[in-house]
Amino acid sequence: MTAAERLARYEDLFGLPDNVVGEIIAGELHTHPRPAPAHAQASSSLGADLGQPFGRGRGGPGGWWILDELELHLSEDILVPDLAGWRRERMPALPKTAWFEMAPDWVCEVISPATARTDRVLKLPRYAAAGVAHCWLIDPDARTLEAYANQDGRWLLLGTWGGTDQSAIDPFAAITLDLSGLWVD
Repeated sequence: MTAAERLARYEDLFGLPDNVVGEIIAGELHTHPRPAPAHAQASSSLGADLGQPFGRGRGGPGGWWILDELELHLSEDILVPDLAGWRRERMPALPKTAWFEMAPDWVCEVISPATARTDRVLKLPRYAAAGVAHCWLIDPDARTLEAYANQDGRWLLLGTWGGTDQSAIDPFAAITLDLSGLWVD
């Protein structure tokens, strides 16, 4: 970084157009367009599939907050995961702020050509360092879901599922997900 350059600040996010998502990673402002329909379908469907049994306890164990596109402050980074979840035993109430400072127990990034590098190369290591226990990556174009577990700050691939698979995947293995509902036909 040259003397003329400066680190991105929180205020830099305020001036972004409504059709842009902004994040600050390692002091640099990263932007990408709002999700395309296939991306939004995957994220919304997964949130609904997990929200009923885990967020509301309908057909599952409950005990989670499952939220989409929230603002997450981890150290100096400001990240916007597509979905994130906290066990209520760790976070009994939602914060009063417009952002979260406690690392989630689970994050999910729905990758696209515009976000794949940032999600994989920049955000995943930060989630691991912050202590996020589980991470899922969904690729709506390839129709795949990759699940990872954090082991000592490094991601261990638990498995990859796709298409019409019906799978029980940690940390939500108490139910079977029908992946076919995530994809745009």
